[in-house]
Amino acid sequence: MKKIIRIICLFILIAFATFLFLQKVHAVTINEKIPEIYIKAVNPGYTEDGKSNVGEMIEIARKNPDALPISLAGATVGYTNSSGNSVVLYEFPENSWMSGESILLRLASSPESELANISYSKTIAFKASISLMRNEEIIDSLCWTSKDGCYKEFKSANPTSLVRNLETNEFEHLINYEPIYHEANYYVEEKEEDGYGKTSQCKGLVFTEVLSYYETLKSEQFIELHNTNSEQLLMNGCKIKYKNKTYDLNGIIKPDGYFAYYPIDFSLTKNPNNSNTIEIIDANGDVIDKMSYPNGQRKATSYALIGYDGDGKEIWKTTYAPTPGEPNNYQEYKTCESGKVINKETGNCVKVTSVSERICKEGQYLNLLTGRCKKIETSKAKTCKEGYYYNPNTNRCRKIKENNGANYDLKPETFEEKSSFIAIYAILGVILVGAIYIIYEFRHQIAKLFRKVFRRSH
Repeated sequence: MKKIIRIICLFILIAFATFLFLQKVHAVTINEKIPEIYIKAVNPGYTEDGKSNVGEMIEIARKNPDALPISLAGATVGYTNSSGNSVVLYEFPENSWMSGESILLRLASSPESELANISYSKTIAFKASISLMRNEEIIDSLCWTSKDGCYKEFKSANPTSLVRNLETNEFEHLINYEPIYHEANYYVEEKEEDGYGKTSQCKGLVFTEVLSYYETLKSEQFIELHNTNSEQLLMNGCKIKYKNKTYDLNGIIKPDGYFAYYPIDFSLTKNPNNSNTIEIIDANGDVIDKMSYPNGQRKATSYALIGYDGDGKEIWKTTYAPTPGEPNNYQEYKTCESGKVINKETGNCVKVTSVSERICKEGQYLNLLTGRCKKIETSKAKTCKEGYYYNPNTNRCRKIKENNGANYDLKPETFEEKSSFIAIYAILGVILVGAIYIIYEFRHQIAKLFRKVFRRSH
């Protein structure tokens, strides 16, 4: 009886070892299907709390983030909508490199566009596809149209991100996916030849104000530039880039001075549907500064840089006090003529009536349009527990992520080199030899066991 138990235990051990072997082979097979750089996640952006394109992003990753940087020269991110129209969202420069685990691309007009290695200007749809290409060859692709083998399309009522499962190589719609962003994961290498690597004379030139929605003539449009250097700046060789075309700048800006550039060879879109991106580039073609003015532009206003928050992030707002060539002023409402006051709910000027003398009780304010007192709405901001921070764009608490090496979550690496197959075959050989030995050593007992089982069955 003991020998029979030993035989059964040995068979169980062999079966378990075989299962582990097949799992390992399966993991290696799946990993071989994933390209060296691949599309990891996509989010088309949603409207949350009145803000559009919240969360829109494309995340590109690589299988071996600890290896040497990968050149992205000749690589592009392409986009095709449900009508079959294609466009290149981003083309990587010749001297660009991927040095970390992933690269994060975001729509330039999205609320979190500053948390991205790269920005693009065309928003992606709920039914579409993207492709990662190099020299016109597809490296990786993803489609979400619910047709022809594509994944289910996105739903505005249920915000999700399509995220790749590296164990199955399939994409899944996940609700609260947070993409990885690290500034050092992507860089453009400076070259010494052909003028690269030299200090650009355009360095320190930044955008500070744009007026696109003119009242009567296009000539009212202007783009304001600011010289942040402590020395005067010669703009010859610097260019404005708008809608893939460049326009020369010239002249001198004094230290900490402002310059109003009035377009002559082109005009700005008065009130773009999404956003319009404008760039300053130098003689090498390097981007010195970039800004996007969003939808919602109004007559007699400009879109201006009015300061910086505590984290150094730029604060841009619409102002009713354009100041071309001068430091910016922020005026939230238009200036009303005599006898009128601003209705803060609509932004329009209304006639002053005896109603304006009405006194409202504490916690209320006077609505000049209706003449009634209205309750002052308090902030709906949540109080987050320790380890979380409040995101005003989504009105949600988010976990504070750290990446300091001490508490970095290690991720299992399924990538296997060719040498690993030698070890796999060695394990399989040991299992096979063991099975043959067991069968030979206990051949008589196994035969008796089968005879007993056969007799009982009859």
